[in-house]
Amino acid sequence: MTKKQYESNICESGTWYKIPTFKVWLVQEGNVASEVRVIKSPEDVVSMFANHFKGADRENFAIALLDRKGKVLGVNTVSVGGLHSSIVHPREVFKPAVVIGAASIILAHNHPSGDTNPSREDIEITKRLIEAGRIMGIEILDKEGCFWGG
Repeated sequence: MTKKQYESNICESGTWYKIPTFKVWLVQEGNVASEVRVIKSPEDVVSMFANHFKGADRENFAIALLDRKGKVLGVNTVSVGGLHSSIVHPREVFKPAVVIGAASIILAHNHPSGDTNPSREDIEITKRLIEAGRIMGIEILDKEGCFWGG
């Protein structure tokens, strides 16, 4: 905004400003081939994300967005990191869930190294995200949690 535009937004008294208004949109980027439409088991999750992470040479952190009945509304890649990690912040994880109106999400990330054991960082960020989801009313589903009946 130029100085002239800024000054023209001020009322004559110098106390009123025009404040911008915004719309938040969720934009579909494409499609991921998957036979899974409704998540009913951990195997469904693995099947769905296998195509999403296929060929990735860096760690990708993604979420599946679900409605109340477990129907997959979409998948969102939250971050792409390096060989061993990716930066994950609750704000970025829950943003698409809030915009699309998801009832729950499933967290997923690949391990390009092939070692699928969760790291200390994996465990800590999962705990933080579960707490953030609890506060926001968006459940995080996992094989040890309430969704899988484990």
